[in-house]
Amino acid sequence: MHTDIVDLREFYHSKLGMQASHAISMALSSLWANLPGERLVGLGYTVPYLDRFGPDAERVFAFMPAGQGAVNWPIGKPSSTVLVFEEELPLPDASIDRVLMVHSLEFAEDPRESLKEVWRILAPGGRLVIVAPNRRGVWARFEHTPFGAGRPYSRGQMTRLLRETNFTPGAISEALFFPPSTMPVMRNIRMGFERMGRRLWPVFSGVIAVEAQKRLYQGLPVAARSSRRVFVPVLSPQPTRALRSRVSR
Repeated sequence: MHTDIVDLREFYHSKLGMQASHAISMALSSLWANLPGERLVGLGYTVPYLDRFGPDAERVFAFMPAGQGAVNWPIGKPSSTVLVFEEELPLPDASIDRVLMVHSLEFAEDPRESLKEVWRILAPGGRLVIVAPNRRGVWARFEHTPFGAGRPYSRGQMTRLLRETNFTPGAISEALFFPPSTMPVMRNIRMGFERMGRRLWPVFSGVIAVEAQKRLYQGLPVAARSSRRVFVPVLSPQPTRALRSRVSR
């Protein structure tokens, strides 16, 4: 089950959430410096991380899963938010250069199907970065942050999953070495924890960020789907059974 969009937004507006987004942004900058003229899709809740790519990228979309909910982004501009099912993304084949997944894979109903769909929309040579809770980290053990929900991954599990879905894993970065504490004293020593953690205990980071490239020399088996899910507005009027029977007569 996805973390609710309200909880995600409240977390990232908190002091702990802003510290977490800053640490993760530093890890992402070591993988992707800039994206000049490229098309980027953020899948999950990637709003805190998309603004840094906007000025250089040709186009940026924020795809938010239906189980999570959606918010408008960017603020004060035409919306680039799309409510989606992870296994049926509304894009043609090979139409996107980069995909960033945050708060996505750990909540996916079928992680392999979700990654196969990402593979479909990526252009040849396209790149993917997944940010997911680290199974060995402290953040995955506390439920007061979004990183304590869903299915955490180890480096080995992430690498195997990417290879099984026709991606070639590449560089790996880590973040969130400081404890997920709201105590004021932690704000003063957070950067020290991040610097020491990268050097001394990288396997115990709160999240891992893995970059992968779309692999082309092996085909993916295509399974026929019996039906496609469709969105139904929650507040739309639904005819009663009695009314349906009268209409049928």
